[in-house]
Amino acid sequence: MHVDTHHADLEAWLILLRAPGLGPATLRELLAAHGGIRAALAAARRGAHPRACEAACRDWLRAPDMPRIADDLVWLAEPAHALLTCDSAEFPSLLKEAPGAPAALFVVGDTTALWQPQVAIVGSRNATPGGNANAEAFARTLGAAGFAITSGLAEGIDTAAHRGALDAGAATIAVLGTGPDRVYPARQAALARDIAAHGVLVSQFPPGTPAHETHFPRRNRVIAGLALGTLVVEAGTRSGALITARNATEAGREVFAIPGSIHNPLARGCHQLIRQGAKLVETTAEIVDELAPLARRLGASLRERLDAPGADTADAIAAAPSTRAADPDYARLFAALETDPLDIDALAARSGLAVPALASMLLMLELEGEVVAAGGGYARRVR
Repeated sequence: MHVDTHHADLEAWLILLRAPGLGPATLRELLAAHGGIRAALAAARRGAHPRACEAACRDWLRAPDMPRIADDLVWLAEPAHALLTCDSAEFPSLLKEAPGAPAALFVVGDTTALWQPQVAIVGSRNATPGGNANAEAFARTLGAAGFAITSGLAEGIDTAAHRGALDAGAATIAVLGTGPDRVYPARQAALARDIAAHGVLVSQFPPGTPAHETHFPRRNRVIAGLALGTLVVEAGTRSGALITARNATEAGREVFAIPGSIHNPLARGCHQLIRQGAKLVETTAEIVDELAPLARRLGASLRERLDAPGADTADAIAAAPSTRAADPDYARLFAALETDPLDIDALAARSGLAVPALASMLLMLELEGEVVAAGGGYARRVR
């Protein structure tokens, strides 16, 4: 009898992910100890792992709600729906390295967006008009520079950041504190649809999971873990954005903060972060300069995946349609490039493009493997 191993693996993952009290660390330990998700499930059912679960967890594993699991499988079968598990090459590498990373992500949208270099932009739900304008402007410019923008779909700064990225035609990632099929607050539904169409919605919680106050600190940890750096735009001293910033620091990522008036209560959280070592920023160029080397290393990691046999997701990234060939500025840059490295000033003189624009374009082309940085300059990649 033929056995659909993919379906069986998915079913085992869903049973374990829904097991009450079975945290991601324990699930990862089970997976590592037993070599596969179905073996991990069998071991957990036998009680073979000392920290596997409490009584409610054992009861669930003995008799899981299979109609609910069937509903999960139906949800996953829908177009643009996916489950990325920590034992898969598709799971975001930066998140895998972060403390407290989830064991799996439920995704709606283009999963390849998760492999782009990301900047998290977070802040107050009750931001000032100036704070929202800053978040939108930073997101738009960073998006144009080749970064995906990650945030939490909340009102205020999160919304402005997502909108700025969408306006720039850049990918944006919304990390949810609910299941992937729910939106909180409900009035963010239209924004969530836009993000799913041009980026990705991500959740560590199974479909149907409602919002709960304990979910949002876990969501913040994922936001910080996905991104190369986190920018806090406006935040009070008790803001959840400061939790995201702390998570970023714990993961060894960069933290940036925009200063504000000493009379603005929503600037105090940013000032606190700056006193604690966050980088004070006034322009996006300061963030790009800091993160570009890290983005290049992420691009090198992605190119290794592109060269690896059987890298389906990476192949999809490589095959993704690009509009650069039709862009006249990119055409001028391509014409200026040679097989020997040229510094950015020489490229600016040859192409007639401004240095800041060139820097952004070269970063994008380097991440895509079209350009090589060497000897202080840039050269066309020889195929």
